[in-house]
Amino acid sequence: MNFGFSDEQEELRKMVKRFLEEKSPESEVRRLMATAEGYDPDVWSQMAKELALQGLGIPEEFGGQGYGPVELYVVFEEMGAALFCSPYFSTVALAANAVLFVGTDADRATYLPGLASGATIATVALTDDAGKWDFASTSTTATDTGEGFVLNGVRSYVTDGNIASVLFVPALTDKGLSLFVVKGDATGVQREALATMDQTRKQSRLVFSDAPATLVGVEGEALAGLETTVQVAAAALAAEQVGGAQRVLNNAVEYAKTRVQFGRPIGSFQAIKHKCADMLLDVESAKSAAYYAAWAAQEQNDELPIASSLAKSFCSEAYFHCAAENIQIHGGIGFTWEHHAHLYFKRAKSSELFLGDPSYHRELLAQRLGI
Repeated sequence: MNFGFSDEQEELRKMVKRFLEEKSPESEVRRLMATAEGYDPDVWSQMAKELALQGLGIPEEFGGQGYGPVELYVVFEEMGAALFCSPYFSTVALAANAVLFVGTDADRATYLPGLASGATIATVALTDDAGKWDFASTSTTATDTGEGFVLNGVRSYVTDGNIASVLFVPALTDKGLSLFVVKGDATGVQREALATMDQTRKQSRLVFSDAPATLVGVEGEALAGLETTVQVAAAALAAEQVGGAQRVLNNAVEYAKTRVQFGRPIGSFQAIKHKCADMLLDVESAKSAAYYAAWAAQEQNDELPIASSLAKSFCSEAYFHCAAENIQIHGGIGFTWEHHAHLYFKRAKSSELFLGDPSYHRELLAQRLGI
């Protein structure tokens, strides 16, 4: 295990950081928050054509760049720092991995090239209205009519479900849990945008009423692949949380150096020093957990289920704590709509719940460790 990054990976980080500094300043984040789509199609196209980011983790034989989770997690870390508004997570961390881990080679040849080129925006509808992240609670059903499958049920809290042209939906058949693909504009699909606290990441509620669907992979055998998909995605989300936590730490330290009160910088006060020190400890510990999960995802070894839950639970709490302390260090201005601190606080909270909250993942850890 090597927690250091190669020169090539560091160059990737610098390239993505420069791109996001230009394309995702705070003013652009606020503009996209107010739109129904929540992303800029021109920037999405530029990401695919000039940086090839959508295909970074997709094998070369399916139109991608053939890199692994570590390179992807470098990208997610920088996107988390910039609060980048795009369907990148849902398309790359969720949909592409679902096809890779559940689909057959024929499925991969069908769906991955479009995802890699940026031509297809996709997501995975993981939960129903109850918001449970375990697949045992799946209530959506798929029925074989003899002319193909049709889906019935409700999926909620679907990231970028309002703009995805392709929806991957876990559903129950007579043979068990299976994965299906449904076109976003298909008949029998009703999409409703949800009002959320974090406006930088759009969510939707999807209602399927005899919606035509196509099987992905083998009927009744999707559970293992979907669980791996969520584990890899949870590790990617942990990397995104690390990026956000590092950014709010940087913001807090910079403000503590420049804000003068009682004739001296507030960073010289013991209470502020303690807050910044605690934030630093959280960030560095979160990095260790996230990079461990990235390594486990890269190796696809038996440690991935434990590493992903460990990273998701710890990084969720670390990011939320740092975002809250950043507001406190900024004082009254940190509570205002005009200040950027609340944007990170809301992203931290939504990310804490996304793919399972810390309590859920600690329960998974206990089960997997047999304690």
